[in-house]
Amino acid sequence: MGFMSEFKEFAVKGNVMDLAIGVIIGGAFGKIIDSVVNDLIMPLVSAVIGSPDFSNMYTVLKDPTGGIAQGMALTDAQAVENAVVFAYGNFITVAINFLLLAFVVFLMVKFINKLKREEKAAPAPEAPAGPTQEELLSEIRDLLKK
Repeated sequence: MGFMSEFKEFAVKGNVMDLAIGVIIGGAFGKIIDSVVNDLIMPLVSAVIGSPDFSNMYTVLKDPTGGIAQGMALTDAQAVENAVVFAYGNFITVAINFLLLAFVVFLMVKFINKLKREEKAAPAPEAPAGPTQEELLSEIRDLLKK
């Protein structure tokens, strides 16, 4: 088999295409979850905690150098750029993102499993009413007696 024909066979297999579709949908779904977290949940959490934005939450581990020695006031962006910073706010946002995404995936899997169980538990369609096996055997017996 030639290289191109092997690649074509690999690329059009069902599993590869399913994986590609899953990755594309997953990327779009991730953007939806990001929007839910950033636009809906984080403002509510920030309102309760009192901080307007988690991404701006950090602790300076080492004071900035240069600006203060020269007597210049540093903005937050300059201070963060020139300092050693422990930025935990962004981690909190990403962790909430992950938990929401994991919860939604769990609910989807649970729903699909429920559908599969219902599909298995569905009774087989009833056979048309007719003579039972015993009735057929007794008819055969009677025919053989004659």
